[in-house]
Amino acid sequence: MVKVSKLAESLIGSEIVKLGNAITERIKKGEKIYNYTIGDFDSSVFPIPTELEQYIIEAYQKKFTNYPPADGIALLRKAVSAFLAQREGLVYAENEIQIASGGRPLIYTLFETLVDAGDKVIYGVPSWNNNHYVHLTQGQHCTIECTAENNFMPTAEAIAPHIKGATLLCLCTPQNPTGTTLSKTSLEQICDMVLEENNNRPPDAKKLYVMFDQMYWTLTYGDIQHYNPVTLRPAMREYTIFIDGISKAFAATGVRVGWAVGPAAIIAKMKAILSHLGAWAPMAEQHAVAKYLGQTEAIDRYLNSYKQALEFRLNSIYQGIKALQKKGYSVDAIAPQAAIYLTVQMNLTGKKTKEGQLLENQDAVTGYILSEAKIAIVPFYAFGAGRNSNWYRLSVGTCREEDIVPMLNGLEKALAALQ
Repeated sequence: MVKVSKLAESLIGSEIVKLGNAITERIKKGEKIYNYTIGDFDSSVFPIPTELEQYIIEAYQKKFTNYPPADGIALLRKAVSAFLAQREGLVYAENEIQIASGGRPLIYTLFETLVDAGDKVIYGVPSWNNNHYVHLTQGQHCTIECTAENNFMPTAEAIAPHIKGATLLCLCTPQNPTGTTLSKTSLEQICDMVLEENNNRPPDAKKLYVMFDQMYWTLTYGDIQHYNPVTLRPAMREYTIFIDGISKAFAATGVRVGWAVGPAAIIAKMKAILSHLGAWAPMAEQHAVAKYLGQTEAIDRYLNSYKQALEFRLNSIYQGIKALQKKGYSVDAIAPQAAIYLTVQMNLTGKKTKEGQLLENQDAVTGYILSEAKIAIVPFYAFGAGRNSNWYRLSVGTCREEDIVPMLNGLEKALAALQ
């Protein structure tokens, strides 16, 4: 057996990617599957903005193919600063902005910047990848089991028992995997608690920082509003690091341009670590995004059409699930608030298939829904929740409108066959 590091031996790969890849292979072989697993887009359904695409092509034609600066080109950092000021009222200087190839390297670098072995990291479950980043940095997992009653978001009350001496609090709103948001009141309460904790620490002690992942903040629906710690509590500026980018805002997951925004001293350390990782956004894409972020009218047009299409899919599937629930089937869903995700419940353990096979656990339920209804969705245990959680993430980034009715009909047929 090949000997590798203890970290490599203990690391668990992404269950979401593993599941998504397996489904993709089955589709390639001709199987009809409604693949709602990966938080990505079918670019034939949700293309990136036409203007952004053209700017990328022009940037390559202008030979922007060399190494970018370690913190990102000045044009892009300036554009990000202006974009955040215009859209959120957040005022940050260029030296408080770090560019990278999407959100992942920024999150990992932030963890490496702040978390020492044994440091307490607080995060709710289900949530995207926090459990893996804590493992990578050998932090102490302080997990909060979030519930449907709170839209699967952590509350100040649930955070409070872990906060003393903690190093990092991870918040994501709108949240992956749930598509739900933190309310203004909840976020204010959390911010007040963080500020009180930091005020009570000795001047030379490590502070408690908040990683505020707002990658989906442009994608809210109906009356839902996005709130951030710094706007609600300006004193949080000293302790908040935003994770943001174009991946979900413009259906540009493969373009790989993201940014972190926060205190200059923290951003400088992140820059130093990233300079060794080399996880830069490509030079041409940086130039293109810098140009596109200044196109206010084009962005508004794109977001209006894009959000309408996403909201239609989310609401149509939500209403379909609720209609099945009214018929007596053991399913449920949380009304969509934001992002590209719908939180769906499949409470089917203990039921039997028409062949008499018992669905004895959630793995069996997931397999049954896939085999009989041809629907692939991700169980919440892939996001750190308990193995017996009967809640799932359904992503609509690859969903075609014409597939919604037959997909729901197939689900009802599969449910009706259970005893």
